[in-house]
Amino acid sequence: MQLRDRFWQGIFSKKMLVCIFTGFSSGLPLYILISLLPAWLRSHQLDLKAIGLFALIQLPYTWKFLWAPFFDRFTWLMGRRRGWLFFFQCLLLISIPLLGFYNPENDLTIIVLIASLIAFLSASQDVVIDAYRRELLLDKELGLGNAIHVNAYKIASLIPGSLSLILADHFDWHIVFMITSLFMLPGLLLTLLMKEPKVAKIKKQDLTTSLLLPFQEFIGRHGLRSALTILLFIFFYKLGDSMATALATPFYLDLGFSKTEIGLIAKNAGLWPSVMGGLLGGVWMMKLGINRALWLFGFLQMISILGFAWLAHIGYSPEWLALVVGFEAFGVGLGTTAFVAFIAKTTHPLYTATQFALFTSLAAIPRTLVNASTGYLQNFFGWEQFFILCFFLAIPGMALLYKIAPIKN
Repeated sequence: MQLRDRFWQGIFSKKMLVCIFTGFSSGLPLYILISLLPAWLRSHQLDLKAIGLFALIQLPYTWKFLWAPFFDRFTWLMGRRRGWLFFFQCLLLISIPLLGFYNPENDLTIIVLIASLIAFLSASQDVVIDAYRRELLLDKELGLGNAIHVNAYKIASLIPGSLSLILADHFDWHIVFMITSLFMLPGLLLTLLMKEPKVAKIKKQDLTTSLLLPFQEFIGRHGLRSALTILLFIFFYKLGDSMATALATPFYLDLGFSKTEIGLIAKNAGLWPSVMGGLLGGVWMMKLGINRALWLFGFLQMISILGFAWLAHIGYSPEWLALVVGFEAFGVGLGTTAFVAFIAKTTHPLYTATQFALFTSLAAIPRTLVNASTGYLQNFFGWEQFFILCFFLAIPGMALLYKIAPIKN
């Protein structure tokens, strides 16, 4: 009863409502790029190879730490966080509808430029939102706050990935992009209403010094050896499950599942357990603490990978597909909550934007680069052995917890 009351009191606080709206605003542009944009291009019969190359426009999400120091260094009239956030949200509201006014068959170059601009604006918005959330929440609120943010981020996928596609069957594409862009308005209005977090002011430095200070502070605070250990942990903690799910849809197809079965069973069994895992993880972290949560949730996240190996062993089974995908999504939801909370706690209040961007960019490397090798690994090992390999690749991240998150702390 006490845990349930704590959950409802926490989730309906002003801070958590901010996390809901900023999380949704953060996720919407990304899912427009990875869900709605490919569907639009394919509807105009664009070649699949060309559509695949559009994945390269997501590079700003990996390199956002390079320009993040500017958001720590410079302040707009509305404040260091709110000013930048309002700026990027307004530009996203304007740029997203522009896509619909061009034809992929004749204006592909312009579409690439607009999509790249949206990716840059979205990645920059993420930097500011992550920094604002870290400065807004107390350490004890990081678990629940980041869980709510991550889940609002995921729920945003339902707009470009579902509602917009349904609208596309009834309206022209420029109307679809216009309506989709309007879902940026709630976050923009919240930016106008919310308050700027109170943090110590950074002393004015020249630009070069300002760019280097966040990295110097991180290394100085932990020491070079410990800082490198933390960075290795951030790289490895999500490596196993990221690789295991990189080829999920081809895996289901190879087992004999139809596209309809995948859409109805796998996608629904994945989204909602992930949301529940994230929310419950945030509540449990209030009692467990971040260190214990990293151990417990990370173990469940790692074990869940073996479910795919079991599914590969037994073959086609809709019941087992739902159970395996649901358990994996629940474990990953828990693990992601603890992981993001750890990243937030590791940042320094004066350099939140830069350090948060650096850590999340590092965490994105397995998804953007390492996962490129999964097709070759599967071809060499086969499905069952491939997933067992992913399980073992999750062990280094867990082993590094001995150094960076001892349970006694």
